[in-house]
Amino acid sequence: ALGRTLFYDPILSKNNTISCASCHSSFNAFTHTDHSLSHGIDDLIGTRNAPALMNLAWQKLFMWDGAINHLDMQALAPINHPKEMGESINHIIDKLNKTAPYPTLFKKAFRDTIITGEKILKALSQFQLCLISAESKYDQVKKNKKKFSDQENRGYILFKTNCNFCHTEPLFSNFTFANNGLAIDTTLNDFGRWQVTKKSEDSLMFKIPSLRNLSYTYPYMHDGRFNTINQVINHYIKGIKQSANLAPELKKGILLSSNEKTDLIAFLLTLNDSAFVFNRNFAYPK
Repeated sequence: ALGRTLFYDPILSKNNTISCASCHSSFNAFTHTDHSLSHGIDDLIGTRNAPALMNLAWQKLFMWDGAINHLDMQALAPINHPKEMGESINHIIDKLNKTAPYPTLFKKAFRDTIITGEKILKALSQFQLCLISAESKYDQVKKNKKKFSDQENRGYILFKTNCNFCHTEPLFSNFTFANNGLAIDTTLNDFGRWQVTKKSEDSLMFKIPSLRNLSYTYPYMHDGRFNTINQVINHYIKGIKQSANLAPELKKGILLSSNEKTDLIAFLLTLNDSAFVFNRNFAYPK
């Protein structure tokens, strides 16, 4: 409950205008849809598309480049980023100590009113660990509560043939890093995982996102360059840029007819989980 309150409170930003939820809206599976790159304090534009937040307990590295290796530490990145929240944890502690109901909420959570950076980060990560998406039609089929349509079943077969090597069931990502053949954005010059490791083989490698809740999480890719699922699939059919460290499974591209594309999209839509997206327990606390 404390983490949920903090998540939605712009007090975590330097000028008290940007909250975690500003870029991670519950109604968009905890990402944003109105712009390609994250927007921060003073109308500053970030460098990447905000990733969706769900099923985080099964992930070992965070951010598009895997720069953070523990969820308890993840919030420090946007809090400290000058183009996102632009704040320091010590100043947040000072503000929370002076703001009701935080001393009371911290006492309920930690049995004392002493507010520390560790407690703030722990509370935020505990709330995010609650964000479990597991009630889509796909999940209901796996529980033998529903059945795929013929079209969805054809799409499922296509998915297992062409996509499952990176977007592994049931989380629909193996949460490793891959070069998926995107041409570099010459404005952002974002080289992904390389910016963390400085290893040439990690150039243009980005964390593989989950395909769950795709209808809610557009635009797609680390820079939000694609607005539709159809555009994403077209990239894999005819837009892959060859390079030395391109994911081996993509060397020959993915061959799909127009009917097969439609079938594949039909299956991908079964990964939407409206019960998760509209769960009032995850929304703004009233």
